[in-house]
Amino acid sequence: MTLTMAAPVGGAVGPPARPRRPLALSPSRASDFKACPLLYRLRAVDRLPEPPSPAAVRGTLVHTVLEEMFGRPAAERTPTRTADEVPAAWARMVDESPELAAMLPAQDIAGWLDSARALVRSYFTLEDPRRFDPEACEFAVEIDSPDGVPLRGYIDRLDLAPTGELRIVDYKTGRSPGPDFEGAALYQLKFYALMLYRLRGVVPAQLKLIYLADRLSLQYAPSEAELRGFGNAVGALWQAIASALETGNFPARRGRMCRWCTHQAHCPEFGGTPPPYPGAPATTPSR
Repeated sequence: MTLTMAAPVGGAVGPPARPRRPLALSPSRASDFKACPLLYRLRAVDRLPEPPSPAAVRGTLVHTVLEEMFGRPAAERTPTRTADEVPAAWARMVDESPELAAMLPAQDIAGWLDSARALVRSYFTLEDPRRFDPEACEFAVEIDSPDGVPLRGYIDRLDLAPTGELRIVDYKTGRSPGPDFEGAALYQLKFYALMLYRLRGVVPAQLKLIYLADRLSLQYAPSEAELRGFGNAVGALWQAIASALETGNFPARRGRMCRWCTHQAHCPEFGGTPPPYPGAPATTPSR
């Protein structure tokens, strides 16, 4: 398979401006709408900026280091060599996004980088990357499903066994969820499995979540019937988004994630006021 890179979101600096990408449904935006339609609107439609959080940026850093590791010969995929790449990867991230340098006080950066190295080393307690070569890392997939739902996502890693079975792997830099939240944790991977099923006509044999913070992994084997049912649910969610885009009705919904939301100033649940609705994008979901 050829690795494809999705076009960047947003406009270029200075003329000519790049056209905005049409809306599509990704696991993140689907989770946003299910949790709080207003959050979906502020992120996908208004596209309000959000300050980078140290935890999220560390996750990006660790993902980058693990992706680049698989670009080296198998013998060089060692814990020490890979962990030692963290500072260089961080320097490149700051070069590309200078605002990241102010994310933490200067005296805290060294400890933060050490925590990223520790997460990278944790990976090697769960897998030996010298024993296999992935088919793809950071694989961008964009498809239109048969029922007209545009799907978009990035797969951390796609493995292809010699016998043809596919495995979808996702790295998490947080801790593994409790039993009550395993379904929510697998939602993202089921979304990716649905896209690959629609793209290749093959049901992935395994979905694997790797939790680096507590060195645990969660595996799941979906069925074809399950993915078909999941696809129906995704289609219904897309239609609900289409209706909200037409009416501008994106109600706020309180939940356990509200405490970390950076948009409380725009949320009626916290005494805020949403910005005026800018209207649906030029290309909206079909009903």
